[in-house]
Amino acid sequence: MAEADPPTVLVVEDEAPLIEIYARWLGDRFEVRTAQNGESALEQLDEDVDVVLLDRLMPGMSGDDVLAAIRERGFEPRVAMVTAVEPDFDIITMGFDDYLTKPVDREELVETVDRLVSRSSFAGLEQEFYACVEKRAALESAKSVEQLETSEEYADLTERIDGLRARLDETLPDMGSGDFVAMVRDIENRDEDGDDRRPGGREDGR
Repeated sequence: MAEADPPTVLVVEDEAPLIEIYARWLGDRFEVRTAQNGESALEQLDEDVDVVLLDRLMPGMSGDDVLAAIRERGFEPRVAMVTAVEPDFDIITMGFDDYLTKPVDREELVETVDRLVSRSSFAGLEQEFYACVEKRAALESAKSVEQLETSEEYADLTERIDGLRARLDETLPDMGSGDFVAMVRDIENRDEDGDDRRPGGREDGR
């Protein structure tokens, strides 16, 4: 049996030293493509790309613009924003799957790509739920309890997660085990030993 090709990761980053570092960290596990601007990234994007690591702040096309263009073109790679920009409530409507705030270390980067590659087999409902939980986790890591409690966007996101969870419970009655649930639990409990910034505490974990 022929050995399967490694997953392809597109690193989009305007700082050449960071591109070199990320490519070195990922190169022994994945096929790595690199781009220093949005235009180059879109030129290299095709159906073979499994994961995009995307900086938000770049000259010319911003990472937000690149993300929108990726989705408009109908490509469905998993996308992680890797950026120095602290997450704000605007991320709720963005079509990414994970959000990493620089600086990131090798372990975090590789584990993120592994998770996103694993997600490729999930159905649409699972994909949406996972992405929403990631966005909530990113906001909780950056915002105070007061900011979360007074945000209509955060309240809507939490309601959306609850609705998706209920639909998944109906669709997947055996959802108590498996890779998908393990990933969601990991997200929801990622900062279990740190500050819990979710209004009312973390009482909705599985």
